[in-house]
Amino acid sequence: MGVPVAGGFGSEYIEADPRNQRFRCSVWIETPESSVIIDTGPEFRLQTIRSNVDRIDLVLITHEHMDHIAGLDDLRSYNYLQKQPIPLYGSKRTINSIKTRFDYMFGKNKYPGSTSVDMVTLNSATQFRDIKITPLQYNHGSIDVQGYRLNDFSYLTDVKSIPDVTKEKIVGSKVMVLSGLRWQPEHPTHLTIPEAVEIATELKIPKTYLIHMNSYVDHNDSNNRLPKHVRLAYDQLEIEI
Repeated sequence: MGVPVAGGFGSEYIEADPRNQRFRCSVWIETPESSVIIDTGPEFRLQTIRSNVDRIDLVLITHEHMDHIAGLDDLRSYNYLQKQPIPLYGSKRTINSIKTRFDYMFGKNKYPGSTSVDMVTLNSATQFRDIKITPLQYNHGSIDVQGYRLNDFSYLTDVKSIPDVTKEKIVGSKVMVLSGLRWQPEHPTHLTIPEAVEIATELKIPKTYLIHMNSYVDHNDSNNRLPKHVRLAYDQLEIEI
């Protein structure tokens, strides 16, 4: 829901550390040939402004929950500047859901000026310019979610459990981003921070950054409790691989 949540409820648990102010999760990946976004949440417009995202060549969507797709409409400014639709990859279920929720963007009745995306169902590894993209399927409670490995970077949000076949695809990554909702108690659809640490340790990832924390997770206190190979991410964190 973002930190703090709408209405500011629970703000008393957030100390002055600005790293505790968290927008909904999104990541921008730059390579010599590509500019790729994973997920477009409700604050996507603000995120692109403060991070100076000047081009988007590809969008990857993990799943259809609104905290991951609500900002799709703000891709249209990139359509105007780049003068072409933007390719968007996702699972079959996610793509079908986007077509339903954003029906005005598609078909013969597409609203003039609305976002234009070329939707592609991705269920196996593919090459996009200088990036090998491998979809990573895992469980998020009652639905399956699709994370992504891009070269040596793996991104998995909204995780409850990861099957062995997906773990095998992650092994060898230099950096992993993994969701960890809170320290305790257990949650029916999300990993706790200790559960996320266990996965990062099992997979022997050199550096793992945790995302998708709730309002009760303090940045500095949590980093002091975490092993050195696992850190909390924060908004506008930059990682070079």
